[in-house]
Amino acid sequence: METFESLVRTEFAPKNTFLNTASSGLLPARTVAALQEAAALRADGSPLDSLFADVEAARASFARLAGVPVGRVAAGSSVSAYTGLVAASLPAGAEVLTAEDDFASVVNPFHVRTDLKVRAVPLERIAESVRPGTALVAVSAAQSADGRIADLAALREAAREHGARTYVDFSQAAGWLPMEAGADDYTSSVCYKWLLGPHGAGFLVVPEDFGGLTPILAGWVAGEHPWDSCYGPVAELAHSARRFDLPPALFSYAGLRRSLELIEELGVDAVHAHDLALADRFRAGLTGLGHEALPAPGSAIVSVPGLGHLQPELGKAGIQVSNRAGNLRASFHLYNTPADVDRLLDVLSA
Repeated sequence: METFESLVRTEFAPKNTFLNTASSGLLPARTVAALQEAAALRADGSPLDSLFADVEAARASFARLAGVPVGRVAAGSSVSAYTGLVAASLPAGAEVLTAEDDFASVVNPFHVRTDLKVRAVPLERIAESVRPGTALVAVSAAQSADGRIADLAALREAAREHGARTYVDFSQAAGWLPMEAGADDYTSSVCYKWLLGPHGAGFLVVPEDFGGLTPILAGWVAGEHPWDSCYGPVAELAHSARRFDLPPALFSYAGLRRSLELIEELGVDAVHAHDLALADRFRAGLTGLGHEALPAPGSAIVSVPGLGHLQPELGKAGIQVSNRAGNLRASFHLYNTPADVDRLLDVLSA
């Protein structure tokens, strides 16, 4: 039986010290092979039925990771599209509560609708800031800039107390942070970060009754019988969340299916423990160097104020990190090791 470490070693062989999953995760070897096979189908004129089957397999895998029935999961490509769908469902004058400086894809579609009241508060105060008249709370489960984790349990309780819905983006959390998507009204996630998939795939989770959403983006793939829905208005929308599907990037889903299989094989709990151990090792090492990371307890993302300017220098040394708002952002995932952490600390200490 393969161990966590041996399974990871068979899938990844980075040529540098890659600590930038919060920007884009590495592709497993099985995913690369699946992408090559998908491209070969297009090249030799073979039927593409297997690629559509990959979409459904990936949807089912994500549903298991999210802890919801597969009928609640819509397949698409971007968080911003699904945020826009949620924004379009709100009546004029509705109040949307967001976290200050959250990722644009989570908040901008609400601002584009100039007839909504969008209110931003510090992440730590978002639960206590839900009030009578708040229609929706939209927030990232983990903040892109600094890794802070939202207190989703408190937020859900406050939303229920005031009759508000919740919309949570798991793009910086799905794959390393256990999900309870069924506890929220709507959740979304792209899959090219911690879920290790190619760009161009994402999911939306909706309530069983669709939560008041109108499938304004629906095309033929949103039909109950897609191949009978190619021409004219769609006669019968899918009875499941598939009515919110967007035309799938077939190659992306062919690869994503294999990436999600790997996450399931390893187990999110094991990935979570592995990632946090590395992040905590880095935080402790920073303290020894006289630096303090921004507070983000329990996060696999670590941001260090004032060191963002070192990103180009670190890149030349073969260490991939990000510069976010002047902060050095390192993100630790399943393919990273203690040696990766120590190498970054060594370069920072020079």
